[in-house]
Amino acid sequence: MKKKLFINGEWVEGSQYATLRSPYSEEVVAEIPTATMEEVEKGLQAAYHARKTMAVMPSHQRASILEKVAVLLEKQAEEAAEIIATEAAKPITAARAEVARTIQTYKFAAEEAKRIHGETIPLDAAPGGEGRIAYTVREPIGVIGAITPFNFPMNLVAHKVGPAIASGNSVILKPAGQTPLSALFIAELFQEAGLPAGALNVVTGSGSLIGDKLVKDDRVQKISFTGSPAVGIGIRNKAGLKRVTLELGSNAAVIVDKDTNLDKIISRCVAGAFGFQGQVCISLQRIYVHEQQYEDFVDKFVTAAKGLTIGDPLNAKTDVSALITPKDVSRTLEWIEEARAQGAKVVIGGRAEGNVLLPTVIVEAEPTMKVSCQEVFAPIVLINKVKTVEEAIERVNDSNYGLQAGIYTENIHTALAAAEQLHVGGVLINDIPTFRVDHMPYGGVKESGVGREGIKYAIEEMTELKLVVFNKNE
Repeated sequence: MKKKLFINGEWVEGSQYATLRSPYSEEVVAEIPTATMEEVEKGLQAAYHARKTMAVMPSHQRASILEKVAVLLEKQAEEAAEIIATEAAKPITAARAEVARTIQTYKFAAEEAKRIHGETIPLDAAPGGEGRIAYTVREPIGVIGAITPFNFPMNLVAHKVGPAIASGNSVILKPAGQTPLSALFIAELFQEAGLPAGALNVVTGSGSLIGDKLVKDDRVQKISFTGSPAVGIGIRNKAGLKRVTLELGSNAAVIVDKDTNLDKIISRCVAGAFGFQGQVCISLQRIYVHEQQYEDFVDKFVTAAKGLTIGDPLNAKTDVSALITPKDVSRTLEWIEEARAQGAKVVIGGRAEGNVLLPTVIVEAEPTMKVSCQEVFAPIVLINKVKTVEEAIERVNDSNYGLQAGIYTENIHTALAAAEQLHVGGVLINDIPTFRVDHMPYGGVKESGVGREGIKYAIEEMTELKLVVFNKNE
């Protein structure tokens, strides 16, 4: 299956192609165009030209297009889920859940398109302001450069394209190299829904080549990027005055207090640690358990983890499948061996079957080990013993990251203290950090990034505030 670029409302044959393979079976899935600089330039020109069309489009029309996309996706939900499962090796049940969330994200975007507004300013609150009327409006900023990762190839596209279209901007989208099919599928839906030519352009290929062009080009007013801290920091350094939203990952943690009913939380923690092979920015990587509960927690967690089904992502019974690349399998195995060599204990897992890393539980890991202080992006979880919640909070905060963190406790004072003291973008009380719904503000601190996603909050960053003042005195 040979795919095409989507530029200026048309499907364009690429001048060069690369082979896309399934992470699980390694079978050829499609031939994907690798855009040249000339093709990226055409996409930029189209987006820059379409920005004026989008800026004057009535909000109800933008909302209608987004609503149509949601309806079309709902009708083709199973096909969309199979695309995700095939290109990303995401278990089909998780892929279906992602499609359902993507539908919701476009619905939220349609709703928010009609809620973009400013406010009146009482200028007479200051001496000299008498006789004047002032109000603000929010205007689209122009062209949005969207760079998306492999792990949520359909919903994270929606989190960038949805608010951009809702707020009257145009988009040039660079999807992850392993998961371009989801983005091209969505482009078809936008075309069918009546989006003007050039308002959405999808260019596939080299991340460094295309991404560098989008970041440096003056026609692009904002970059919305989800990916690694190294790349995100590079974008920030090159962007100049261009706006940026960076979601850069984490080594997310949960605290389990001594009064927690373990039977109620084990399955949730296992799902948070091993869902989609741990390849989630807020995947549960570190667990800090009060010493009174520690042994029981480890036993119950390991027992539950042993019950997970490993295999083909297209099998509805599969819980854990292949990592995105063989290189990631090798990397994570090296990290596990490093931890073992430095004294940590691997309770289960720690090995791979083909491109599938088996669910791995590590105890007695030092905070300086890679499996603890870096983002593993794999089905690996550490379970650590602590004497107090205060100690646990210190250990959660002892990280270069700060996306989300959770705490299980029955004590309201403990919960409030954790909410205040955890240095992260989001605190989840009596839940794991892996919780996200698509209209909430989502983003982190430290090396987890800058800015917030969540449709309403993304729209704020994709619009410019303008002040208008009428002088009634003249």
